[in-house]
Amino acid sequence: MNHFLNSGVALNPAGTFPQNFVWGVAAAAAQIEGAAFTEGKGESIWDRFSRMPGKVHNGDTLDVACDHYHRFKEDFALMRQLGVKNYRLSISWPRLYPTGDGALNQAGVDYYHRLLDAMVAEGITPWVTFFHWDLPQALEDRGGWTSAVTVKAFANYAETVVKAFGGKVKNWITLNEIRCFTWLSYDVCVQAPGRKVSPAELNQTYHHALLCHGHAVRAVRQLGGPGARVGLTDNSTICMPVTETPADIAAARTWYAEKNIHLLGAIYAGGYSPKYLARCGADAPRVEEGDFALISQPTDFLGLNLYTGTFVRAGADGRPQEIPLPVHYPVADSPWLHLAPQVMYWGTRLAHETYGATSLYVTENGCGYNDEPVVNGEVFDLHRRDYLRGHLRELQRAINDGVPVDGYFLWSFMDNFEWQDGYERRFGIVHVDYATQKRTPKLSAHYYSAIMRENRIV
Repeated sequence: MNHFLNSGVALNPAGTFPQNFVWGVAAAAAQIEGAAFTEGKGESIWDRFSRMPGKVHNGDTLDVACDHYHRFKEDFALMRQLGVKNYRLSISWPRLYPTGDGALNQAGVDYYHRLLDAMVAEGITPWVTFFHWDLPQALEDRGGWTSAVTVKAFANYAETVVKAFGGKVKNWITLNEIRCFTWLSYDVCVQAPGRKVSPAELNQTYHHALLCHGHAVRAVRQLGGPGARVGLTDNSTICMPVTETPADIAAARTWYAEKNIHLLGAIYAGGYSPKYLARCGADAPRVEEGDFALISQPTDFLGLNLYTGTFVRAGADGRPQEIPLPVHYPVADSPWLHLAPQVMYWGTRLAHETYGATSLYVTENGCGYNDEPVVNGEVFDLHRRDYLRGHLRELQRAINDGVPVDGYFLWSFMDNFEWQDGYERRFGIVHVDYATQKRTPKLSAHYYSAIMRENRIV
């Protein structure tokens, strides 16, 4: 084992995780709440996108989802029974501001107060994400993430959220996965709103997202009160060295820094690097005075969503070389989710080494499969149980090598609307029968419950 950070790092006793390690589960408002047009909630880009023919599997919509809007007390009681003490959730922007800005929908504010109160009553600590992809459609109609209008509206929204819920929430996450609501949405076009833009406009979406991150940090710092903590959740582009040799590790470091230069690289460096700007050329994002003073405010932690990665080695030309996966490399039913447990080790280690992040949380990690039937009241998802076991072993290896990982949130608590895959793809440790809304904990739920309870891989 390479004790690369602190020589002589003591292993945790009996294979346990560190004392006070945060174990939790995660979900997002748009994917579970349903009640898509209830009590004044406005249309989101996903409400619109899901109604476009061919955009979402089977024409599925978010209208009902898991009906968590009406069933949150039942869901929190189930969390408590499984021993969940931390829950990462998101606030629905269009539920609070139906048009993104303008009049506040007080019914939405009241709903989240009821939800947070019910969560705390079950002994569950909230970790709240300001934005998890459900942009108000009215803002998209005014330019969406290509427009500074969205930045201004988000700044107001972030202040509203912290003012309203700061007395009940101390752990805040600014944005979830910038790449997904920018690159996948405005270039690849597989995510809402599915609108193709120019390279310059795409680069500007990244910058606008970074500004919104900064506005959320500022809101927490100014309005969050004593003990408030805030960080970003990033789905960094991750690589893993084919062999853990100095040459391949150096190649991995180079590859990782280049792939993340426009987001985490910019945040931690306090500006765009000359290398990135040269790469953009005339399409470089417009930066106003004071932008990076806002974007690069210190945060309390960095959240990482870790699912899969690319294998690299030192190439003959001295550059990192990506290694293509063979046809039969193991993959989940999510075709992008190649099963590489080492992503937990290298995803956290490279973030710490490259950016100096002193507190890391894995804010999502999980796997999506299609067919998981309930048989006599049970779901035997041994593939997910093995996924958890293998990935958590790699996370523990990172911790034992000195990487400052302080918590892990499993994605997801229950099956839900999986974006363009609709309800076909199941990521939950709790099975949801969408016809009856019956919840059934899977084998993986009981396995993860034991891990949380014993603070070790069982």
